[in-house]
Amino acid sequence: MRVVQLQGSQHSASNSGGLRPIVMRVLIMGLAVFLAVTIVPGIESESLGAGLAAVLVLTVLNTLIRPLLYLLALPLIVVSLGLFMVVINALLLQLTAALVKGFTVVGFGASFWGALVISVVSSLLNMILVVEHTRVDRSDHPQRPPTIINPD
Repeated sequence: MRVVQLQGSQHSASNSGGLRPIVMRVLIMGLAVFLAVTIVPGIESESLGAGLAAVLVLTVLNTLIRPLLYLLALPLIVVSLGLFMVVINALLLQLTAALVKGFTVVGFGASFWGALVISVVSSLLNMILVVEHTRVDRSDHPQRPPTIINPD
């Protein structure tokens, strides 16, 4: 019997509880925001504390508010072939800048490109690093045929 598991051992998964995916999400978001601050002109962080606060606020907004906004804007997302999702992410980045003192986003263009950088980087890192969401169990033994209960 061969079992393929992407999650790791059962022992380590049960000990980590629900904290490891949250920490990974914050770290991935932090790396993506740092890269956006470095690459995109118009996105600035005055201090490390402001950058960390922006990462935490953006992570909370992306976790709680973004799915609702995606649901409400679903017709626009379909019509624009997904481009409106970047607009929603840009608006959430501007909201983060409004909520966090010391983290600034100048103009919609900067927030659009910053949201695009953050989306691409976080998507790639989530695909590479976070494998707990996809668990694959495969075994080589053949499946039993269905049992006919009432052959009438």
